[in-house]
Amino acid sequence: MKIIKFTCSALLFFLLINCSKQESFPVLKGPYMGQVPPGIEPELFAPGIISNGMANRDVAISPDGKEMYFGIHTPDFSYSSILVTKEINGIWTKPEVLPFATNPKYMHLEPALSKDGNKLFFLSTMPNDGTNKPSDEDIWCVDRTEDGWGEPYNLGEPVNSKGHEFFPSLTDDNTIYFTRRDPGQREEFIYRSKFNNGKYETAEKLPKQVNCGKNRFNAFVAPDESYVIVPVVGMEDGLGGVDYYIVFRNKDDTWNEPINMGSKINSPTGANWSMYVTHNQEYIFYMATKELPEENLPETINYDFFSNLKDSPLNGNPDIFWVDAKIIEKLRPKN
Repeated sequence: MKIIKFTCSALLFFLLINCSKQESFPVLKGPYMGQVPPGIEPELFAPGIISNGMANRDVAISPDGKEMYFGIHTPDFSYSSILVTKEINGIWTKPEVLPFATNPKYMHLEPALSKDGNKLFFLSTMPNDGTNKPSDEDIWCVDRTEDGWGEPYNLGEPVNSKGHEFFPSLTDDNTIYFTRRDPGQREEFIYRSKFNNGKYETAEKLPKQVNCGKNRFNAFVAPDESYVIVPVVGMEDGLGGVDYYIVFRNKDDTWNEPINMGSKINSPTGANWSMYVTHNQEYIFYMATKELPEENLPETINYDFFSNLKDSPLNGNPDIFWVDAKIIEKLRPKN
């Protein structure tokens, strides 16, 4: 039984492979890079263009919908960066690395935009001590200028610590959610820090409903803080891999029990640890590792099969999928 229904035929898959190899970037017009919007069945986002066989993840979209940011890395994370594509004069540009994220010595991933789109938060191992030596993972920020983006700066305490901080996510009132792993530990926990009087307050570890399972990573928070979506491993109702769970927040700041987002998104062997919901709550974008559907496999494999597969989606590297965000309301508790 397939976890996600793929409607592409073998011919379409062949076309996607060739599309991914083209040297010129296609002309893309319209919202979301001109892609046909999905329904309640997840689909690959921009196959052969963004979901192209490389390890892609971490979507963030500007409030006006004209800029899309996403992370990219090698399978072993030796190299990583943040790409951006923009809609200029109605046409989307070829993705390019952000100017402050070009140094191959440092990790840059996990972009998140503020409500007004004027601040970009991200993970980086850039040094903050005046040396050129990579640091542990911290959350950084960069401010928008008339010409693009300014110089990045480390967010500092109390968000960053001597441990490792990952995956910033912002609410409309600038509360920041993030993941922290203390020095020498393997388990990670979700924290939040409220923004008051121009500074962040002491980081608060969220309760067991959010910090569920044996380990958890990279929580996305809704702009109104009504829910978080957390990738979790080790839940009793998990499908076997890292599963996305949604945890709804009550008006009194208590949390409901985590809800598995289901087999349309999660899979028994999948790696899922980066989700984003558009600010208008229209679509969910998420990272997942999926295999080729059985109907698209050839009867026999040869060298060309492997050569083509490395430059195509569904090859085991993380791809970006999207789905109608209406599925969130279907999961929301009745009370």
